[in-house]
Amino acid sequence: MKNVYKNEMKLEFLSKSCNENFARTTVAAFATQLDPTIEEIADIKTAISEAVTNSIIHGYENTEGTIYIYCKLTDDYIEIQIVDNGKGIENIEEAKKPLFSSKPMLERAGMGFTIMENFMDSMEIESSVGKGTKVTLKKVIKKDAPIKA
Repeated sequence: MKNVYKNEMKLEFLSKSCNENFARTTVAAFATQLDPTIEEIADIKTAISEAVTNSIIHGYENTEGTIYIYCKLTDDYIEIQIVDNGKGIENIEEAKKPLFSSKPMLERAGMGFTIMENFMDSMEIESSVGKGTKVTLKKVIKKDAPIKA
């Protein structure tokens, strides 16, 4: 069976907040192979920031763990998986609701999944309590989009 992906990348780093910018910049650099617009790159960077921050704050809480990012490119989209082996999500549907947060005292609390969903073309969440969470994001890169006046 032929691989449908043109290129793939794996990234692994500690769940430290100083690595959030590293992750978003690395994924954005990888995505440039599809010749995205500045807006498309900004969308990807924003979604990655939210996913990595969720892993750090909610997945690993006050412990240190590893975050894994897997990126795959096709001719017209990037697929990104952000994986942690943290505490997992008890109720995914509840966690996806805007403004729901298990940590309401934090700035921007409760908007992570909403932001990811709005900035990407698709989002899937798989999670097991005590085992971790995998968020899969896809962004179509519109090569033939009309030029705005």
